[in-house]
Amino acid sequence: MAHSIHRVAVIGSGTMGGALAAHFANAGIPVYLLDIVPNKLTPDEEKKNLTLDHPAVRNRIVNAGLQAVIKSKPAALFTPQTVERITVGNLKDHFDWVREADWILEAIVENLAIKRQLMARIDAVRKPDSIVTTNTSGIPIAEIAANCSDSFKAHFLGTHFFNPPRYLKLLEVIPSPLTSPEVLEFVKEFGETVLGKGVVICRDRPNFIANRLGTYAGILGLRYTFAHGFTVNEVDDITGPTIGHPKTASFRLLDLVGIDIMLHVADNLYQAVPEDEAREDLKPPEFVREMVKRGWLGNKSGQGFYKQVKTDKGKEFHVLDLNTLEYKPPEKTAFDSALNAEMYETLPERLRFLVSQDDRAAKFIWDTIARYLAYASNRVPEIADDIVSVDNAMKWGFANEAGPFETWDLLGVAETVERMEKDGLTVAAWVKEMLATGHASFYNDGAYYDLATKAYQLLPKPKNVIVLKDQKVIQSNDSASLIDLGDGVACLEFHTKMNTLDEGIVEIAAAAMEEVDKNFVGMVVGNQGEHFGAGANVMMVGLAANDGKWDEIDRIAKALQDFTMAMRYSQKPIVTAPFGFALGGGCEVMMAGSRVVAHAESYIGQVEVAMGLVPAGGGCKELLRRIVAPAMQTPNADPLPFLQRVFELIGMGKVATSAEEARQMGFLGPADRVVMHRDQLIAEAKRTVLTMVAEGYRPPVRGKVVYAAGERMLAVLRVAVYSMVQARYISEYDAKVGEKIAYILCGGNLTSPTWVPEQYFLDLEREAFISLCGEEKTRERIWHFLSTGKPLRN
Repeated sequence: MAHSIHRVAVIGSGTMGGALAAHFANAGIPVYLLDIVPNKLTPDEEKKNLTLDHPAVRNRIVNAGLQAVIKSKPAALFTPQTVERITVGNLKDHFDWVREADWILEAIVENLAIKRQLMARIDAVRKPDSIVTTNTSGIPIAEIAANCSDSFKAHFLGTHFFNPPRYLKLLEVIPSPLTSPEVLEFVKEFGETVLGKGVVICRDRPNFIANRLGTYAGILGLRYTFAHGFTVNEVDDITGPTIGHPKTASFRLLDLVGIDIMLHVADNLYQAVPEDEAREDLKPPEFVREMVKRGWLGNKSGQGFYKQVKTDKGKEFHVLDLNTLEYKPPEKTAFDSALNAEMYETLPERLRFLVSQDDRAAKFIWDTIARYLAYASNRVPEIADDIVSVDNAMKWGFANEAGPFETWDLLGVAETVERMEKDGLTVAAWVKEMLATGHASFYNDGAYYDLATKAYQLLPKPKNVIVLKDQKVIQSNDSASLIDLGDGVACLEFHTKMNTLDEGIVEIAAAAMEEVDKNFVGMVVGNQGEHFGAGANVMMVGLAANDGKWDEIDRIAKALQDFTMAMRYSQKPIVTAPFGFALGGGCEVMMAGSRVVAHAESYIGQVEVAMGLVPAGGGCKELLRRIVAPAMQTPNADPLPFLQRVFELIGMGKVATSAEEARQMGFLGPADRVVMHRDQLIAEAKRTVLTMVAEGYRPPVRGKVVYAAGERMLAVLRVAVYSMVQARYISEYDAKVGEKIAYILCGGNLTSPTWVPEQYFLDLEREAFISLCGEEKTRERIWHFLSTGKPLRN
């Protein structure tokens, strides 16, 4: 039977339940969010003479949960309006709503008896084909549904989302022995395509994959730090990007997660795995219990392993001394191994170098990684059928660059096994058998070592995913490539640092436009780096400005304008595929396409003002065309509200925090699409190109398509700028930049409103851009940003 999800019911409105409701709402699915009815009035309710029967009282718990979702930072919802897809109720008055749900998610207290009672109620009212899942991480899945009907058991499984589910990719799916294979496959595919998750199938073991290994690694790091006299910041300095982990490293991650949460998970795991050979290593150090006792829970309590304090120099973070439990200023660290590792660009090179060194930092890294790898080997096949699931879980759950078995391959399996055994570590027998039978690595040429067959098996190909590095390259340089995606669709891929726009990209782009016009039906502009595009190469502009090369700056800006205009008026459809940062010039390129297919987590905006500049690749023009021009098609319409909107977007450097918010701001249009799974972005963009071709795509007609409001509106915007200066909201130099923006947006000193061609505004953009490059304060802002990564307000 084919399943479809039109409505979801989430039972439990706590941190996890509320976040799950938000994420399903983000995916466009209506949600019922239900929780228990209070059994006692609050003092405030008593003052209002309310009773336990009052609707506000009966929904108090679920309403509080929803308010926590609305106020959460970072935002759980794509836009404030997304919350309208969530309907709240309670488990007494509104339980019949469960009948309507196609997917029922349970996220209540971790108590087997209570969960079983709830499942019996659900079993009595659910639709026969509805799917029921639990978000438990500590109770065996089969036990929760043990007393339910056969139909219920066939449609029941575990779905362990990592929190916050909007931002963390991992979804662990845990079937019971009675779960229908069809239901399991549907949940996996739905989780990937609709919810944007990386799904791994786990065995029904305590803490599943990611938290089982993550808890071991976290406690191991705590115990090693304390036993060997490391400081908190010493460890964080060497366990972040240097070894392929996020910037939160070790202790900052624990502060983020919550030290009480970590302790609770570790204690539960310790009790649940009496047979684990490393069980005693799962016991947290006593200082962790003392921290929780004192309420030092991390970021949520204002102090944990780090604490922000006010000093004569301003605010700074002090670190916890694990011996005295006193906070102290961090001491500078200088490990030779870590400093020298920075010479190596790739993770394999850095890791191999680090484990070959002999200072304290190198010993920390080897000892903790070696124990982690040995532990991971002994958990397969206990927690997963294959090593691929284990690696993916650790990458997607903790944003690690490589999973444990991938890391092992990077270090060399045979040599590290020998070293590990000399250190007294126990490596799983299957790893030694793998080596003995001539399999030198866990992965080999698109295949992985399979424990069941004791041979290499091809890695499963994910559905609807195009990997750009596996496609045919038509033309390339150091900055960009033109790639053949098949079916007559090309892809213009950027691969500079942060995918900033430079002359190499413009060069390949020009060749791409010509090649596509001759030999392809359309093109995708996208890449699979960290970000779509973080703007223009500001260093190139800054150097030219320092040397007074105004013609060179004009040429750079004109080249970007020509590129975006060539995209806009291409005879073939061009679909841009933003994700991550699409800022400044990246935003201008995105808007130049015939259509946008954006990843949901796209952060889009024109941020040039932070460096004392204005958009000069068509950004001002394009926002006027998208926001002001449609409004002015109505006779006697007032342009001011729409001009103000564009002025604020550019002048305040506003950045959308999701693709849907970008649509509200005007960066995306009604016909543009949002894709939840980033890995599917290029494939979906290609599909959109082919759809546009099949529908008979025609480029827009050139003409006077942008509205220039003229000097009257310019005067109004100038007053607004003056008022902001007087209120000390902006600096005098901010005002100068604001005046330039206002001048562009109003079309200069036109005595009356008129419609003009796009090139008119492009010329105004370049003129203002060059003028501001001539200002010393702009150059100060440029070089300050390049050296610190932060804006300067001068």
